Amino acid sequence: MIKNINRRDWLKSSLVAAGGLIASPSLAFNSGKNHSLVPSSIIREVTPSFPIDESRILARLNANENPYGPSPKVIQAIAESVSQGNRYGHGDAATLITMIAEKEGVSKECIMLGPGSTDLLEKVAITRFQHGGNIVSADPSYMSVMSTAQAMGGKWKPVTLAADYSHDLAGMRAAIDGDTRLVYICNPNNPTGSITEAESLKDFCIEASSKVPVFVDEAYLEFLENPESQSMVGLVAQGKDVIVARTFSKIHGMAGLRIGYIVATPERIESITSKVRSTMGLCVTSLKGAIASMKESAFLGQCKSQNTECREYVASEIINLGYNPIPSYTSFMIFPIAMDAKVFMKSMYDEGVGIRTYEMYDKPWCRVSMGTHEELEYFVETFKKVTKA
Repeated sequence: MIKNINRRDWLKSSLVAAGGLIASPSLAFNSGKNHSLVPSSIIREVTPSFPIDESRILARLNANENPYGPSPKVIQAIAESVSQGNRYGHGDAATLITMIAEKEGVSKECIMLGPGSTDLLEKVAITRFQHGGNIVSADPSYMSVMSTAQAMGGKWKPVTLAADYSHDLAGMRAAIDGDTRLVYICNPNNPTGSITEAESLKDFCIEASSKVPVFVDEAYLEFLENPESQSMVGLVAQGKDVIVARTFSKIHGMAGLRIGYIVATPERIESITSKVRSTMGLCVTSLKGAIASMKESAFLGQCKSQNTECREYVASEIINLGYNPIPSYTSFMIFPIAMDAKVFMKSMYDEGVGIRTYEMYDKPWCRVSMGTHEELEYFVETFKKVTKA
């Protein structure tokens, strides 16, 4: 007997499957096979041309991970939740949504959970670009949502960052047209680590969101000194068509546990959840961990303090060596190097240091994540050795 299925359920299952196939960051951005999706981008990640033996990595500084987390209380909560793995986590999801809504000052209907913020970026792109259109964003920036939009049949309208690496808001405003389906802003930006001033960005979001949804990716917001003053989430409470993404992957130290959320108007949330699933993609361990981590303000503050200390150390060392890093407000730093990107990457990995390299503005660049102080001391020592060889 053939089971009947309505169009909405079919679309949900089809889009979720398509999202898994076409929207993975490793496929959409890192793979050389898909660079044709972004032919006009001024940045290209250099992928390793050699096998990587993870067991030989002494300093893992390539993925913007928090080396200090999860917190001990989060680990305990996760361990205790494993015995509940036979049950769905709908109740825990509701609890987490309530906690997030209270923290962000919005109603529960304004929150959508997902397995990491990247998943939510891609789901938004899938639901916005079913019928084409264009997406406006900075170049360079985090490419996941743009690659997914293009894979769905949309077009990308890149706007080069300003001279100080902030978003060129005037240029982005001019790029919006009748076919624009989404504006994407990553602030602080990845991979540059730079920031766009909050008041100017708020003015832009208020104006632009009257025409088209504006997606503000705040994955690295908590590394700022006063994150609440820099967030665009207050615009959602005002009823603006702004989508704000946050993640537990960075300062919470839960990258491998995959959980994040977006904040948007109830109408915008419903427009997404009417097409793709939300909490069904989450496991009870991640939910319990996130609930516990929401209460860990002291731990999160310590992580931010250690990250800032390490970032200032690396910046000082790199500048003293004659390099010019982009001022970073995140858990990573990027700077141009004076040798071939592939050769540099291979030499660093041979010494047990994992980093990322890019071709950007027609120059080779190194991006280094903030690990522990000991890891970063080893990075500096290895960097000196490799660049003097």
